[in-house]
Amino acid sequence: MLFPTIEFAVFFAVVFPITWLLNDHNTWKKLFLVAASYYFYAFWRVDFTLLLFASSLLNYLAALVIGRLQSRAWRLAVLWIAVAANLGLLGYFKYYNFFVAQLINGFDAVGLKVDVGFIELPLPVAISFFTFHALSYIIDVYRRALKPTTSLLDILFYISFFPHLIAGPIVRANKFLAQTVGRRDPANIRLGQSVFLIIGGLFKKVIVANYLSTGFVDGVFRDPTAASSLDLVLGMYAYALQIYCDFSAYTDIAIGIANLLGYEFPQNFNYPYRAVSVQDFWRRWHMSLSSWLRDYLYIPLGGSKFGTFATYRNIMITMALGGLWHGASWAFLIWGALHGAALVIERALGLAGEAAAKQRGPLATAFGWLVTLQFVCLAWIFFRAPSTDAWLGYFSTMFAGARWTTTMTPFVAVIFVLGALSHVLPPRWLEALDKRYDRASLPVKVAVPFVAIYLIAIAAPGGIAPFIYFQF
Repeated sequence: MLFPTIEFAVFFAVVFPITWLLNDHNTWKKLFLVAASYYFYAFWRVDFTLLLFASSLLNYLAALVIGRLQSRAWRLAVLWIAVAANLGLLGYFKYYNFFVAQLINGFDAVGLKVDVGFIELPLPVAISFFTFHALSYIIDVYRRALKPTTSLLDILFYISFFPHLIAGPIVRANKFLAQTVGRRDPANIRLGQSVFLIIGGLFKKVIVANYLSTGFVDGVFRDPTAASSLDLVLGMYAYALQIYCDFSAYTDIAIGIANLLGYEFPQNFNYPYRAVSVQDFWRRWHMSLSSWLRDYLYIPLGGSKFGTFATYRNIMITMALGGLWHGASWAFLIWGALHGAALVIERALGLAGEAAAKQRGPLATAFGWLVTLQFVCLAWIFFRAPSTDAWLGYFSTMFAGARWTTTMTPFVAVIFVLGALSHVLPPRWLEALDKRYDRASLPVKVAVPFVAIYLIAIAAPGGIAPFIYFQF
């Protein structure tokens, strides 16, 4: 079930009033929202709801055991077992075929044949996201940063809650579980902000991302060696806008929907293409994942505590694994490693950190923004290209300087500009719009979202492609 569909509109039209009718009956409300979330997930594949339940039950029990043990060694042992179970489940579905293929290719290179079978099960939707939610919960319980909940219902709710289930944002257990206690206060709903997050998200996904994809990007990446150098350059920037508008649209809608139901999610994007360094980019792009990798991978590896070499090693491991998290392919690994190398270079040159940012003058800031944007967009080619041959062909043709003509239509060019405007509009304009909506009369409050959604629907291309991050 996709957000920008009639099915979801009907689903939410049922869930929204029932949730608030049950607001004074918290346990029943949570039971209802868990059932609704499992129904939402079952739209992709019913039997994988058992996987979702098994993950929730495993981590609920592991956290209870860890919370009751006094011995640090025993707590650590249980934690490692739980982490291994979570990663084993993720690895089996997401990485097994990739590593088997590498094993077969490795043996074949030395003239040996091995008979190892592939699995033919589809990748369960959202397995990476609900695994990361589960891991953050048990790790925080181990660190004594969070007490284990005795309510299985709360864990089922936390891991399966439908707004963040499929593609985030990654919500920390301590922040979410604190919101499951007692009734939610309707006065805390930021109606204007929620409505415009949802409308803006629908526009970015349905109009900008979809038209950029179908009208230009897909064709360029399908056979880059047949495209002109100009089309490849434009395709690189167009994909950068497409993936931002696609992914930020999902999380904007998710944050808005959750708030309408009385729950607060963290911000996940903060104008990432305004970044003036790669470090700054990762403080703005998929912020919930960036902070997750920092807190649960980079810092446990030692962070920056053990000298320069160890710091650089930890950055490279974190970013390479972060790249591999996105998918089982060398392209994602290379993409992550490139970002890791860029972060290392910035540290080595003294360009990382807040102190360095404060010392930059206007020209240095502008130069840093320009270099960062080019690097990020070039790296997206590895992320989007369907194969090694594709990205090799993309770079070789683009830098060959052949044919500086374009097949981008004026309509797609307008869509491209609209996507770029999402990074230019001052935040205070959006805040002012939210406040005006909150002060408006009830008929206006009802009319604005209906009219906006209707206009987006009639302007949309035929069919709605899944969000890009569903595959991760």
